[in-house]
Amino acid sequence: MIDYTMQPRRIRELYDRQNLLDQSIAHRMMSSEEIAFATSQWRMMWKKFIRNRVAVIGGVVVLLFYLTALFADFLAPYTLQQRMTEYSFMSPQRIHFFLNGRFQPHVYALERSRDPQTLMRVYVPDKEQPIPMRFFVKGEPYKLFGLLPANRRLFGVEEGIVSILGTDGQGRDMFSRIIIGSQISLTIGLVGVILSLVIGALTGVASGYFGGWVDNIVQRLIEIVRSFPPIPLWMALSAALPRHWPPLWTYFAITVILSLIGWTWLARQLRGKVLALREEDFVMAARLAGAGHGWIIVKHLIPATFSHIIVISTLAMPAMILAESALSFLGLGLRPPLTSWGVLLQQAQNIQVLLLYPWLMTPGIFVALSILAFNFLGDGLRDAADPYTV
Repeated sequence: MIDYTMQPRRIRELYDRQNLLDQSIAHRMMSSEEIAFATSQWRMMWKKFIRNRVAVIGGVVVLLFYLTALFADFLAPYTLQQRMTEYSFMSPQRIHFFLNGRFQPHVYALERSRDPQTLMRVYVPDKEQPIPMRFFVKGEPYKLFGLLPANRRLFGVEEGIVSILGTDGQGRDMFSRIIIGSQISLTIGLVGVILSLVIGALTGVASGYFGGWVDNIVQRLIEIVRSFPPIPLWMALSAALPRHWPPLWTYFAITVILSLIGWTWLARQLRGKVLALREEDFVMAARLAGAGHGWIIVKHLIPATFSHIIVISTLAMPAMILAESALSFLGLGLRPPLTSWGVLLQQAQNIQVLLLYPWLMTPGIFVALSILAFNFLGDGLRDAADPYTV
């Protein structure tokens, strides 16, 4: 019982405590269905996503790839075109972390010689000449983010060479070229997916919303584009690019070509989604309120399909990366001096090179890892987009 002779402030405190206690008891008595109903959809999607460990790992790997591409010039010990001809076709170098019982990352100086049987140039580490590795060392100047002049690099050596993934035929460090090449390989997929989203979202939503002749035209256009085999179509459109174009023009042209072909899947997916949404109450209410078709599409239907768009775009990224790598590998995509994973894989077209210098296939490993990470992330987002299923 509450003594009403007490001070009003004390009475309010007792009432507040009682209300908090009642709310806590009520929350504990709520069923799981009631809690799910009271939770927002985005929060439920997030909870379901983080329970999928494979999807979380994929998301972390994708994030690391893009952070590496963002700081590529700082992480790479050498520039893209820096040549060390005395170390051409050098196999991956081993890094040692302890020297004389203390932590000191180092590599050993290399002695060049010839294999008497294969006549290949080989590099033998000299155990008597350790070369300590330094962090934040001065190197060749570069522009961080393409804007800020800098010359500090994460690691390097003051003499000799450090190449953890070996070198190519011109003595260029493969590790540096792979990291810097990721900037184009990852961003061309990102830019291509954004363009595909714009085209696919507008056409798909308009097709499902208006129906009739608009739907017929859009669907026939999709069928025409999808009827062509994708790889020959990419090759034909890429081969039509003038050879004298600057590398930057070629980069954007390849991006546009990939986008013009990759929007059809998203458009068809969103059409089916909008066909179910256009009869919902919120769309009918917007019509009765006098909203125009453009307002309903932009303000209601596209936000309603936003989670679906995110899932499809995540699953479309691997296709864009593979398309660019395939075109560049065949010599129909990006060309030097631009460097991407596909351009680097051009060196591995010769079977003799694969047998003698297998480390030149290392860019293919990064392509595979990025595609797997995007697929795991996309599968997790697809499952989380429907949080009400078990």
